[in-house]
Amino acid sequence: MKVFLSPLSEYKLSKLLIYIEQEWGRKSKERFLKKLKLKFAQISRHPESNPSTEDFEDIFWCVITPQSSFYYQILEEENEIEVITITDNRQDPDQIIKEIRFHFNK
Repeated sequence: MKVFLSPLSEYKLSKLLIYIEQEWGRKSKERFLKKLKLKFAQISRHPESNPSTEDFEDIFWCVITPQSSFYYQILEEENEIEVITITDNRQDPDQIIKEIRFHFNK
């Protein structure tokens, strides 16, 4: 399955990459991107290999690093996986739920 980013996840990823590079350098940013690509490859082959969220049974949660995760949905008919949002694991869970709900109420 093809993995693609929603506009929200594109925005949040770009902000996160800038932050990582500013705080820890280019090599840290590259290591993070490598981990992210490995997770995308994993869900591409095994879309349901991660747990679904408590609030949305058709939204899955994937941990990238101890500090970050992403949430995604499987679009069976299109044979695609959409990454809805990328989050800081210390973020308020209610804010994550709001982001996901906003995504579906565009």
